[in-house]
Amino acid sequence: MNNQNILPVKEFREELYQTFKARAAASMNLLDALTSNTTAKTVVELSLSQFFPRGYGSLYDAINSYTQANEPDKEWQAQEQAEMRLIAGYLPKPKQRKFWLLAQDATACPRPYAYTLSEKGYVYQPSLIRGNKPVTIGHQYSALVVLPEKITAQSPPWVVPLVLRRIPIEQTELLVGAKILNRVLSDPDLPFHAELTVDVVDSKYGVVTFLGKVAHNDNAVIVARSRSNRVYYRPYVSPEVLPGQPKPKGHPAWYGERFVLKESDTWGTPDQTLRTTYTSKRGRAYTVIIQSWEGLLMRGKRDLPMHDKPFTLLRIRMLNAEGKPAFKRDLWLIVMGKRRHDLSLLNIWQAYRQRFDIEHFFRFGKQRLLLDKFQT
Repeated sequence: MNNQNILPVKEFREELYQTFKARAAASMNLLDALTSNTTAKTVVELSLSQFFPRGYGSLYDAINSYTQANEPDKEWQAQEQAEMRLIAGYLPKPKQRKFWLLAQDATACPRPYAYTLSEKGYVYQPSLIRGNKPVTIGHQYSALVVLPEKITAQSPPWVVPLVLRRIPIEQTELLVGAKILNRVLSDPDLPFHAELTVDVVDSKYGVVTFLGKVAHNDNAVIVARSRSNRVYYRPYVSPEVLPGQPKPKGHPAWYGERFVLKESDTWGTPDQTLRTTYTSKRGRAYTVIIQSWEGLLMRGKRDLPMHDKPFTLLRIRMLNAEGKPAFKRDLWLIVMGKRRHDLSLLNIWQAYRQRFDIEHFFRFGKQRLLLDKFQT
């Protein structure tokens, strides 16, 4: 690494050092040990690193001193905000695309044998045995990351974490995810507040309890995967009232004809169609057909009305070299936000494809950053 590349790293470390309120030197030593870790399997093993020239007691002091005892929640949020603003200042501004790209998801940290660990609950864990429920006991964490631009098609999956927050047992993944996104988008000192920002999420976020809480952000566009069994609606078109006829009474209708993803005869003609090609990292060539329907609606709830939040629905089909579907099911995407029309169909599809980089981050975080090896 040349001096030109080292200088920003030194500046970042110095500014990060200034954000710590107590035990700043020990905290920086702990970060050095953690970010260079290749062998430690537990947190206390980090005290053996050459980058942590202290005893293991200092390691625990650094962690416990992250926030003070007076108002831990308030101070923790202030620390989180200071670190987000610091990281955002070093993010490279998008050049190839005209928007910032974020991704959100949650990951489970199983702790079935940590009997003294508080606030444990049921969390998702895949099961290799068919018929077994994919659950275990532990904690769950909600993450929001920045997805930087890919320099080349072979660029490795990489993300810049902005927020990583444990989900309290009395709250849901969607509620915490919405709070995190709203806080990031509403901060005027972050670039995502005033500039076009796209947030890509999986199908569990493509529901009213998440979309209804974040769709009000003016410069944000949410791209969420939709389950293939969903039912949406076109806006209701009221019949013309002839002169002399009384106006219809009662509550105005919001929802018109149904758009059933499983019933192609309810789709109608798409508003846009794009045909392009895609070559995977393994060299396989595909034909990609993207269709879109404008102005669809989903039913809301009493406290989360959705009739005033139209969205664009995309259907993505991938055909192999023989012209047959490459996957069993088509990919359906919900695109919601006031500035959704600033994105092309190709922008949306490419943005969602990059969402999977957050899965690599979770894997790296657990294997190298001990994400599931500490108590919080």
